[in-house]
Amino acid sequence: MQLTVTPRPMSDTHWLMPPNPAKALMLAKRQLGVLVCDAVNLEGIPMTLPEVQTLLEGITVGGHKLSDQQIAVNQGQAWRQLFDWLAQGNFSLSAASACALHAVAGKEEALTWGQFRSGGVLIAGTDFIPPPVAELPSRYAAMLADLAHLPDIYDQAIHIFLTMARCQFFYDVNKRMGRFMMNGHLLQHGYPVINLPAKRQLEFNTRMLDFYASGDERAMNAFLRSCLEPGVIAIMREEG
Repeated sequence: MQLTVTPRPMSDTHWLMPPNPAKALMLAKRQLGVLVCDAVNLEGIPMTLPEVQTLLEGITVGGHKLSDQQIAVNQGQAWRQLFDWLAQGNFSLSAASACALHAVAGKEEALTWGQFRSGGVLIAGTDFIPPPVAELPSRYAAMLADLAHLPDIYDQAIHIFLTMARCQFFYDVNKRMGRFMMNGHLLQHGYPVINLPAKRQLEFNTRMLDFYASGDERAMNAFLRSCLEPGVIAIMREEG
């Protein structure tokens, strides 16, 4: 039987932002082009924001491989799927939801999409070996159970991202899936998303390699928190 843990609503104990699901979702929707643009650039696909915005409007752009354009489109569709689930109250952190979102985000990019991997994988640049296939369901369940012991909503969300990246539940698109589930959790509880700017790619990659080796989340937690824009925090803290 698959274990699904729904943690009690948590608060932001660092910035003291009050939860506001409508405002947080509005801000995320307005960032859609930026979220997708940064995500594809982090994957080594050099696209400008206007090019990504054009693709998200359903128009192809010149100078890029069709496969690269499809990756950008998939990311946009995955965000829109996530937004729809949240608006309808249907988002959950379950493995089933993660697989359903991966079916959109990883379509025709991963070896298989919409399901946990069925074989071993490696992570480039580190000697760390992700857990074997037989352990994936229990590792996912343990990740959810861990949330009950983390009092801060951002600590919870970042733990989701880091666990999904380190366990490599899918053949590909793991870091992006971790960010989708991390941000879905934040939005569900009324807090703004964490976007990883492409301009901080070197710092991100370096810190992630250290994290893969050690499993110590503290440095990555601080890094990801530093990616939350001060302007967004200010808007969330406005009264009314």
